[in-house]
Amino acid sequence: MSSIVESAGTEEAPTGHNRTVRSALLDAALEVFTERGYADAGVAEIAARSGIPVGSLFQHYGGKRGLYLALWEEFREAQEHRTAATLAAERGRGVDDPVALFVAGARAYLEGAWDNRRFGRLLVEDDGPTGFDALRRQWDRAWVRRNARLLEVDEKRRAGRVRVRVLTTVIGGAARELGDCGDETEAQEIVDEVCGILIHLSAPPG
Repeated sequence: MSSIVESAGTEEAPTGHNRTVRSALLDAALEVFTERGYADAGVAEIAARSGIPVGSLFQHYGGKRGLYLALWEEFREAQEHRTAATLAAERGRGVDDPVALFVAGARAYLEGAWDNRRFGRLLVEDDGPTGFDALRRQWDRAWVRRNARLLEVDEKRRAGRVRVRVLTTVIGGAARELGDCGDETEAQEIVDEVCGILIHLSAPPG
């Protein structure tokens, strides 16, 4: 996914000032993208809401495409770190069953999707920059491979690959639904329901 980083503007040392500027720009970009959609969002409005000059926006991100990709990278990394931390904690408790680990990781991912539902709603709209779909498909394929390793599925067998792809699709679909939940209670009900479905579907055939 290095292309995301390469597309996000000029690299600078991560000073405290730069972090503050970038955070303000990303927060404002998420607001504007969510309200207007990517296509109708304007860099002038994003800069105005952030309180950062337009020139600084271009210096850090190169434009709204770079902002969108940076938001995606932030979301993706947060989800991956959250899931990895959960799996490490489960293994630390002695859990080694592949299905139990997979479901624990799925729960962590879904709870992260609820916590980051503003960006999740933006992804559902399917209104991103040119080339983003290809980047997302690339990440989705990597996600399927990680799940296959976690479930100890032989990826050389077509049936195994299909099973993992179906399970991953269930998680992705549920994550999109979480963006429309009215409150945390409803979101938790969906997470619990989906985890129950995953336990059932994850059972090896035979």
